[in-house]
Amino acid sequence: MNPELDFQLMKSQASELRRAAAEHRKVREAERRNKSERRSVFGKRRAS
Repeated sequence: MNPELDFQLMKSQASELRRAAAEHRKVREAERRNKSERRSVFGKRRAS
């Protein structure tokens, strides 16, 4: 394959992976926040 095409494909895949990782971090952070809010109902300290 053309080296320039290979490079563009590689950049595109890296960009998609970064976007997926950022989305995953966002979801995990939201889950963590929800879990800490639920815990606060039982009188434990809230993590803010």
